[in-house]
Amino acid sequence: MISHTMRSIVVISVATMLASCSLFKRDGGYYSDDGPPRREKVDIASIPDAVPRNEKMSRTGNNTYTALGKRYRPMKQARGFYQRGQASWYGKKFHGRRTSSGEVYDMYAMTAAHPTLPLPTYLRVTNLDNSRSVVVKVNDRGPFLHGRIIDLSYVAAAKLDIVRTGTGNVEIESVFPGEQASTAEINIPVAANNGNVYVQVAAFGNQGNAMHFKNTLTRQVQHPVHVKPAIVAGNEMHRVWVGPFASTLDADRVVPDLARFASGYPTVVIDNGTSF
Repeated sequence: MISHTMRSIVVISVATMLASCSLFKRDGGYYSDDGPPRREKVDIASIPDAVPRNEKMSRTGNNTYTALGKRYRPMKQARGFYQRGQASWYGKKFHGRRTSSGEVYDMYAMTAAHPTLPLPTYLRVTNLDNSRSVVVKVNDRGPFLHGRIIDLSYVAAAKLDIVRTGTGNVEIESVFPGEQASTAEINIPVAANNGNVYVQVAAFGNQGNAMHFKNTLTRQVQHPVHVKPAIVAGNEMHRVWVGPFASTLDADRVVPDLARFASGYPTVVIDNGTSF
């Protein structure tokens, strides 16, 4: 049974998501109750990225919850997490309100919302259209509509140059204290037809866990499953990939079918020539 506190948190998260998904009118203008501030109060360029640090897990933001009829089970850890998809953002309407973690939402802070990452988690977010990159702290839940993978604070969206458009194509990767995310490790072109396209379903720090997951997944999917070792921010990871596929379009077609097996949402990636 969801407690009164948790129920309030879910309501806040859903309201936040609805705002971010309907931030723009059809004519491109903002709705009156949300959007950027009417008058800029800070120098956005001077606001630094969030700095990863060791923090206690949120007592209220990491429980299983339901939003818009879908049940979400937050992840236990974010080591090796990587995802690609569409980012949105939320602004002044929720400035000063409580987030799912219990912290107050500040549209001038480098924060974000994610449906299932542990609260808190630190992420490097890279705009795939202009290569701009920022580090944010995930302290809220959402978004839940239109396949978007992350809701950014106003200032984080401004730094990535997606305020005007409302959304942007991004990749996100977990970072930890003293580490730098290796966002350049995976090259993701707009299209590929050379047979080296895969879908990442999970990533493990322990090779044995990765192999066990691979063996289980092999019995349930029609495509080959591989474990690919990688060094992420100085740590050895073992990524579970399905494929190869002839193109990113072919890989995208199987992502919905693989989502039920994935830790996070499956990610289309390109192998740069390393054999399994």
